[in-house]
Amino acid sequence: MAGEGDATHRSRSFGPIVVAAAVVIREGRVLLTRRAEGQHLAGMWEFPGGKLEEGESPEEALVRECREECGIDVDVGAILDVTHHRFPQKNVLLLFYRCRLRGGEVRHLQVADHAWVAPAELDRYPLPPADDRVVARIQALGLGA
Repeated sequence: MAGEGDATHRSRSFGPIVVAAAVVIREGRVLLTRRAEGQHLAGMWEFPGGKLEEGESPEEALVRECREECGIDVDVGAILDVTHHRFPQKNVLLLFYRCRLRGGEVRHLQVADHAWVAPAELDRYPLPPADDRVVARIQALGLGA
């Protein structure tokens, strides 16, 4: 049936992009990175991470993205939050994982800047609306304290 094929095609074409994000905590502070010019949401702060590549697990994506974006090695822990957000251009399923910095110092390889932020001060940084729930969770759980 034409209707069934159309629905199947739509779900593939417009299904959410899966993104893994690292909530890295060091000495009571959370790592935020600033998106570079020319990127979607340029200039906004976010948790490091990115889209999963074909055949990649969220944990593998986080390890790769943290190395590519800012030159750090992380140990990926438990999932902290999952949220879905509709941007005008795309739908995104975000998987936030608690991570531990294993090695390296943050470098600006694919990010414009970085900051280690106390959880109570996360509201001072312009983050994408998709991150609101995980910020509230970090603050409510007292992570980093």
